[in-house]
Amino acid sequence: MPIEVVFFDAAGTLIHLPRGVGFHYAEVARRQGVFLQPEVIDRAFLESWKAMPSRANTHCPRPDDDRAWWRQLVDATLDRMAAPQFDRGAYFRELYNEFTQPGVWHLFPEVREVLAALSSQSSSSMRLRLGIVSNFDRRLLPILDGLGIAHFFEQVILSSEVGADKPDPYIFRYALDRFGVPPEKACHVGDDPAGDWRAAREAALRVFELDRRVNNLRSLVPVVMQR
Repeated sequence: MPIEVVFFDAAGTLIHLPRGVGFHYAEVARRQGVFLQPEVIDRAFLESWKAMPSRANTHCPRPDDDRAWWRQLVDATLDRMAAPQFDRGAYFRELYNEFTQPGVWHLFPEVREVLAALSSQSSSSMRLRLGIVSNFDRRLLPILDGLGIAHFFEQVILSSEVGADKPDPYIFRYALDRFGVPPEKACHVGDDPAGDWRAAREAALRVFELDRRVNNLRSLVPVVMQR
């Protein structure tokens, strides 16, 4: 059955942080007069991320756009690295906004080219439609706009607005309903073996396994063109 819709994961698939999380945590702290080591932050952040409780599966918009969850993660990171005492409230407010600023996120090199190629794929009876399914919050919207790729996507499905994070199949079912297509006519593209590959398959979607050690998004184009 031909592919009519291609869903993309966002972070790690379309966009990335070239300087890493630790750089930005340290840079915001420096602007507030606190000096932290980026490499120490990176280790503490990764350990804290793995230890964080899952966000609630509400199946409706989470009221604070997951902001409280991110505050908990920042506090856990600072605690884990034994950061000095300072105004964490002011720090979090600036840090939260830092990740929407120009130049923080970059596109992977082939992204714009691939999205343009896929957007041009159509036939007399069918146009290929593109969307995003991401465990992100509404900050993703200005990021996509600032990077100049928002116009490629018909809809952006955010876990904070759906109230379900991948690998919960609900977020994929929600996306399919929004696009009005059955799962066999949709393909999900992502880099996470659990949240993208396995979860999308369990929701009966087709899957493109992005693993930048062996492929990139250019390999997706011929797959879709065979539709």
